[in-house]
Amino acid sequence: MKITKTLMASTALTVAATGAMAQDMADSMTLVSWGGAYQNSQQEAYVVPYLEMHPEVSVSWDESSNEAVAKLRAMNEAGNVTWDLVDVVASDAIRLCDEGLAMEIDHDEVLAQGDDGSDASDDFGDLIVSDCYIPQIVYSTTFGYRTDLVPEGAEAPSDICSVFDLETYPGKRALEKRPINNMEWALLCDGVAKDDVYDVLETEEGQDQALAKLDTIKDDVIWWSAGADTPQLLADGEVFMGSTYNGRLYSAIVEQDQPIGMMWDAQVFDLDGWIIPADLPEERLARVMDFVKFATDTQRLADQAKYISYGPARSSSAPKVPEDMKMHMPTDPANAGNTFLYNYEFWADYRDDIDAKFQAWLAQ
Repeated sequence: MKITKTLMASTALTVAATGAMAQDMADSMTLVSWGGAYQNSQQEAYVVPYLEMHPEVSVSWDESSNEAVAKLRAMNEAGNVTWDLVDVVASDAIRLCDEGLAMEIDHDEVLAQGDDGSDASDDFGDLIVSDCYIPQIVYSTTFGYRTDLVPEGAEAPSDICSVFDLETYPGKRALEKRPINNMEWALLCDGVAKDDVYDVLETEEGQDQALAKLDTIKDDVIWWSAGADTPQLLADGEVFMGSTYNGRLYSAIVEQDQPIGMMWDAQVFDLDGWIIPADLPEERLARVMDFVKFATDTQRLADQAKYISYGPARSSSAPKVPEDMKMHMPTDPANAGNTFLYNYEFWADYRDDIDAKFQAWLAQ
């Protein structure tokens, strides 16, 4: 990972002094997230209780997490990083860490211990996929479909390849406007074994194979960029089925009582969490460190699950998830019969090149 000895020493000094330097902490923070139900869960579980303890602090949100890598690159280039804490998926955290745009941390020093006394590195375990990453939740990208638009005589779709079956399930699809997940699903439904997907996808031929499979439904796809798009398209009846984050579908189904069903097959597990931008001014870094210590304890992560159906990243938090939410979690055994594990390192290495190829294909 890219980090200088000077930065490491400075960071260690700042972290050690944080608890005794409250008067030197910034009185505001800019947090970056995804908007919608997920950001609201962070606001309720972390920010609201923190501000109750620190009424002198103000927090503002920027809903730019889907552009975090590009924007942090630009801010760094301009020498003006205005963000204090950024929510990103794991693969983006790896990229930002590798480029020196996210700060490496000692997880046992910076994050809260578990309420069982466990060190953070043990409690988060393998979900710490980067020296810069602070995991929050396990979520999945999966499909929702309109229950009232299932054709007469057909069963509700339960297989990922239903997405490519326009004959049995006619109607528009909503897919995210990026290669991630779409390429994997396409290969699975073109006969590639689950364990071979990334070996195939790293080749030019495999990429072409995935795009050729996507070509079979391209004319029937509405491409989305924001997590709220698919639930709205489903609610409006503009698509029969579409991919989005399981928490977005939970909100539409449970909270809004929409006629939408969840298709868990080949749901793609992923992680979401924080990174701290590199080279923050000392007072801003001290405030962020204080907030992160508070927001990563066992109860806080369990509290987030009260507001959205994502599994907490700490092992010690799982038993504290409300019972009525457990059945909606992607990690629940009833929902996790056939999952697809997202390969963070593959996409950290190949994202830029495959992105360019995918966007060129879209423009054809």
